Amino acid sequence: MNEILLRLHELLFPSIADVAVLSVDVSVAIVRVDVRCTATGALCPGCEGWSSQVHGSYLRFPADVPSAGRRVVLQLRVRRFACRNAGCRRRTFVEQVSGLTRRNGQRTERLRSTLAAIGLALAGRAGSRLADIVGAPVSRSTVLRLVDALPEPEVSAPRVVGVDEYATRKGRHYGTVLVDVETRRPVDMLPDRESSSLAAWLAERPGIEVICRDRAPFFAEGATAGAPQAVQVADRWHLWHNLSEAAERSIAQHRQCLRVLIPETPELSETEADPTEEPSGSPWPTGHRFADRTRTTHATVHALVEAGHSRRAIQRQLGMTSRTVKRYADAGRPEDLFTGQWQTRTSVLDEYKTYLDDRWNEGHTNAWKLWEEIVPLGYQGSYQRVRAYLRLKRTSPGPVTARRPLPGPSPDGSSAARKPSPRPNTSS
Repeated sequence: MNEILLRLHELLFPSIADVAVLSVDVSVAIVRVDVRCTATGALCPGCEGWSSQVHGSYLRFPADVPSAGRRVVLQLRVRRFACRNAGCRRRTFVEQVSGLTRRNGQRTERLRSTLAAIGLALAGRAGSRLADIVGAPVSRSTVLRLVDALPEPEVSAPRVVGVDEYATRKGRHYGTVLVDVETRRPVDMLPDRESSSLAAWLAERPGIEVICRDRAPFFAEGATAGAPQAVQVADRWHLWHNLSEAAERSIAQHRQCLRVLIPETPELSETEADPTEEPSGSPWPTGHRFADRTRTTHATVHALVEAGHSRRAIQRQLGMTSRTVKRYADAGRPEDLFTGQWQTRTSVLDEYKTYLDDRWNEGHTNAWKLWEEIVPLGYQGSYQRVRAYLRLKRTSPGPVTARRPLPGPSPDGSSAARKPSPRPNTSS
C-alpha cells in the first residue's frame, strides 16, 4: 500500500516536496486527492521565524490541473502554527506548500500558471472557452485577473524607438505610444502627446540612438529636448503618406494643364443636350443621389401639373404630403429646392474661417500653427477639422472662402453675428 501511495506521489506531485498522498477518489467528472503536508514546521510570514508549535488544522480544497478531462480537487489538510517570537504581530499563521499553494488561493500554482498562459494566448472569452474544454472551467474575468496578476516582464532598454500618437477619444483625447522598433513590441504609453512628457521619458533612457516619428511638431520638440544625441527619422508609412499628399497638391495645382490634353467634343444643341446635365450655378453635382432624386421628383410633379392633375391627386398618386407637393410645384427650378443638407449645416469652425482666410492670404499655410492661433480665440474643435479646411483650400481648383454666416439671434438678443476676438500678436 505504501508503495502505491509513493508512486501516486511521484505521478501527481513530481516536483513538490513535503507532501504525502493519502488516497485518491475517482468519479465520472471529478478526481479528489487527499493530501497532507509532512513538514515539521514552517516560517512565519511576518518575522520569518521558524515554528513547529501546531495551533490547529483545517481542510483546504484548491483546484488542480485537470486529468484526462476530469476536474482535479485536492483535499489538503494544512496546519496553523503559533509564532514563538513575542515581538511579531502575528500570533498564528498557516503553512503554505511551496510550489503548490498560496495564501487565500483557490487554485494550485500550476493551475494558475496554466490558465495565465491560456489567457496570454487567447485573452478572456476564448480563454474561458478553452479552459472549460480541458476541464478547468473559469470565467473570462478570472482569466483576465490571472493575466493581470503576472509580474511585468523585464524589458531591455530600446535602441531604436518609434513614437506615434493614439486616441482614447478620437478628435479629443490623445496619448503617445512608444514602440521598440527592433523587437516590434510596445514599450510604454504616455497619457498625453505633449513635448515635455516625451522629453522626460527620453531623458531617462540615454541609450536611445534612433527615434522614428511622424512630422508632428510636439514630437520633434520632445525628441530634440529629451534625446539630443539620437538621430530622428521618419517611418515608411509617413514617408509614403507625405509623398502622396505632396503629389496630390501638385496635381491639383496643375489641373488646368491636364485639360489641354483632353480633345474638345462638339457642342450639342439644346434638343440634343442631356436633360440630366448639371445646370449652371448648381451647388449639387450630376450623379449625386439627393440631387438626382430631387430633379426627378420635380420633373414628375410639374409634368402632372401641366397634364391637369390637381395637387391633391398628385399627393395621392406620389404618396407625398400636401406641403411637399406644394414645395415642388412652386419651385421653378430643382436647384431652388437644394437647401438644407450640407449647405446650411453649421460647424464649430464656421466663425473662424474668415480669420483663417485672412491668414491664408497673408501666406501662413501651416495648419498646426493656425490651429494654435485660433484656440486662444475660443475655438474648441479638433485640429483635424482645421487641417481638412486648409486642405480643401490647397487642393481645390477654385478659391475656397468662408460663406457668409446666416443671421440669427446672438446671446444678448441682438441679430448681429458672432465674430472671433482680435488676432493675437504672432510677430514674437
